Amino acid sequence: MLRYWEKDMENTKKNIFKSNEVMMLFVLIVVIAIFTILNKNYLTYANMSNILMAASTIGLLAIGETFLIIAGHVDLSCANIAAMFAVITAIMINAGVPWLLTIVIVVACSTVAGLVNSCLVNVFGLQPFIATLAMSNVFSGVAYLACSGKSLPVGDKAFNAIGSMRILGIPFPAILMVVCFVIFGFILARTVFGRSVYMVGGNPEAARLAGLNPKKVSTVLYVLSAMVAAFAGVLMTAKMHSGQPSAGSGAEFDAITAAILGGVAFTGGTGNLAGCFIGLLIMQCFNNGLTVVNVSSFWQIVAKGLLLIAALIFDFFRRKKLAK
Repeated sequence: MLRYWEKDMENTKKNIFKSNEVMMLFVLIVVIAIFTILNKNYLTYANMSNILMAASTIGLLAIGETFLIIAGHVDLSCANIAAMFAVITAIMINAGVPWLLTIVIVVACSTVAGLVNSCLVNVFGLQPFIATLAMSNVFSGVAYLACSGKSLPVGDKAFNAIGSMRILGIPFPAILMVVCFVIFGFILARTVFGRSVYMVGGNPEAARLAGLNPKKVSTVLYVLSAMVAAFAGVLMTAKMHSGQPSAGSGAEFDAITAAILGGVAFTGGTGNLAGCFIGLLIMQCFNNGLTVVNVSSFWQIVAKGLLLIAALIFDFFRRKKLAK
């Protein structure tokens, strides 16, 4: 009996150390340690709070990307959907619409953006990369047209408090992000719909034979991505106390990087939101660390691109290992 128990414990230890999440946590600790050595002010409460605040909106975008990538799709328009609805949020609140009703209307209307993306992919047969890249320009243009290219200040103090208040010292937007990760993480890991997402991404033909409709699943996911992006846009407006058409520019690549760093296979069928969350923290700690050690903003752009490439290469070797 003792022999079997010891063998079971040994297998458990092996599985733990092979776990992608454990490995990513180790990488996160290393990143934090390196930047703490380079600058003693890095590992402070104020700076960690800034990291969480910056991660809040990108984290929401990463949730939508994780679902889509696991299903074999991608959404390059999510950041500009967020920017468009950030401007629309500012316009509505400034027009006298109660902020709570504004949030409901904005998130509800965002379903149209998701349906458009889905239609281009599932009805017209466009590649997700091309379709959502094209729509990204459309959403960005609408954002600039809606505000004539100018920032729209928001004076509603109750609404602005969403972006600035803290609970037990933790930024409220970060708390909202974590709650969303928990809710959607449960949906992905513990529900029938979540399993269908994995099936569609892993083997679409087998999913069809099992009675699933991959197009319906992807439609739901594009709508989900748009809704989460719209909510991210609302948070952007609350944090900046204004609606800005350039808000979140390029954030879609940060969201994709977070997902892939966290173990989501770009070819679909593999990954989870727990890993995505750790990947998000790695990326944000890395980006913040570059700023803290006074790396030029131009070199930061290069570094972010290299981080995405590193994540894709890591994904390649991970898939190769799993194939064996």
